[in-house]
Amino acid sequence: MFSYQKRLQYPIDIKKKDLRLAKYLVTQYGGANGELAAALRYLNQRVTMPDNRGKALLTDIGTEELAHVEMIQTMIYQLMKGATIEELKRAGLDTHYAEHNKALYPTDAEGVPFTVAYFATTGDPLADLSEDMAAEQKARAVYENLIDLTDDPDVIGPLLWLRQREIVHFTRFKELFEYYEKKLKNGNNEWKDMGYSGDEYMDSSNFMEEDEMFFMPNQNNSTNTNSYKNKMQKEADNNMMPALPNNDDILQNLYNPFELGNMIMRRM
Repeated sequence: MFSYQKRLQYPIDIKKKDLRLAKYLVTQYGGANGELAAALRYLNQRVTMPDNRGKALLTDIGTEELAHVEMIQTMIYQLMKGATIEELKRAGLDTHYAEHNKALYPTDAEGVPFTVAYFATTGDPLADLSEDMAAEQKARAVYENLIDLTDDPDVIGPLLWLRQREIVHFTRFKELFEYYEKKLKNGNNEWKDMGYSGDEYMDSSNFMEEDEMFFMPNQNNSTNTNSYKNKMQKEADNNMMPALPNNDDILQNLYNPFELGNMIMRRM
């Protein structure tokens, strides 16, 4: 059973209307590399993970992706809030309005509706985790593309945070992949000593910690932007991932008032 907390995983407060960006951002709602596809992919694949460790991790990350869906929905809503029909027409959203008014609908940036064909499942943990790692890399790349398309720090902040979560998820999937790879017997997809015992995977010891998953605001305002930027750069280097966008003007203002310095990105 899911327990829902009535808060966003990261605070969102977009003050400037931007219909053009809303049209692009919807791809992370209903596109091939978006959050809805990720949530359904992991929550579906978790059933055939061979042990408690795999079931717990895919449950954790799949559930977190639902929180990311909620974030993307909120961002799109705020970017479109107060738009007139004429503004929607100029932004190329008149066809969306004809079908949906100003309601949200999961599509990619070109208006192609969401489909479950965006993800697969094979029942082979190594194959499925390979897909999961690729999905996180592609989502990271899309977030970087979206960051390039805006100069609004109220938008860039959540996008950077979501980008970093993709790196964390990739790392956790990679750890699980390597763990399972060592457990393979003779390379014939037979598993041994996996410890599967029914629904005991719900034991909380198998799950990610809450402070690993949620934004934790810096209560003392003691962590500055540069230290967080350096922390993110170090994580990127360690994971052989692209660094944060090199835009000092944006970064200097990005984390006020929502500094991310105290966010525990993952349990090491």
